[in-house]
Amino acid sequence: MISELNNKIAFQGEFGANGDLACRAVHSDMETLPCHTFEDTFTAVREGQARYLLIPIDNTVAGRVADIHHLLPDSGLNIIGEHFQRVEHHLLVVKGTKLENLTHVHSHVHALNQCKKAIRDYGLEPMVHVDTAAAAREISERGERAHAAIASELAGEIYSLDSLRANIEDADHNTTRFLLMAQDPLMLSPDDGDLITSFVFRVRNVSAALFKALGGFATNGVNMIKLESYLVGGGFVAAQFYAEVEGHPEKKDVRLALEELSFFTHEVRFLGVYPRNPARDIINKNGAE
Repeated sequence: MISELNNKIAFQGEFGANGDLACRAVHSDMETLPCHTFEDTFTAVREGQARYLLIPIDNTVAGRVADIHHLLPDSGLNIIGEHFQRVEHHLLVVKGTKLENLTHVHSHVHALNQCKKAIRDYGLEPMVHVDTAAAAREISERGERAHAAIASELAGEIYSLDSLRANIEDADHNTTRFLLMAQDPLMLSPDDGDLITSFVFRVRNVSAALFKALGGFATNGVNMIKLESYLVGGGFVAAQFYAEVEGHPEKKDVRLALEELSFFTHEVRFLGVYPRNPARDIINKNGAE
């Protein structure tokens, strides 16, 4: 049972990571709790070390965040919200460093891939780190002017680094979607505004099972906004699907679609029902332009 005094929100990474930045945007009233791995963030909430966690699920440039879909079904937690965090990469350096001093740049592999043009233009050698903020911390500790880090402006402030260049990412739409999770689900009704329902399922081993399973969403006019498959069971046969649809499970059209889904699946496991973030529409509009 989580104490009322517990006012922490967990994220994967070190202080100054984009997850930390997202946590501060979602709950500025809470203390952020850094965790070494994604598994550790789930554990922190299950064991009462944190009240919430914020975990990335996909990015407009890099796509799906590895491992998250495998961790969600067995986490024992509930999705209660979504957050969209614009990723702004800064070239962070030891104070007094000039661009011509640099030879190497350190960051997470995704951040390096998202800043390929700047890295090439500046003639830098990329060095992979486990985390953007960890790279910034190491650059600060090393104190070498030949090495820079790609991380958030917050990381620069925390580790006393200068931002030599701001917004060096290749794509100006670079945005990460995070899921807010807690021990207890939100108690929402079908009339509580625009909602999203997240769930996982496995189809039966029959011909055209997936096509038949999803047919109910089309015939009932339910908008499926996300569907991803990933292998489970250590083989190449059993696939599990992660899905998100608009609406509440008890809303008539969604309920009928889920009933039809159940005819062709082994199980349907709900992961959460939560408000649809209006930022989704802005990002989709900008991405289509």
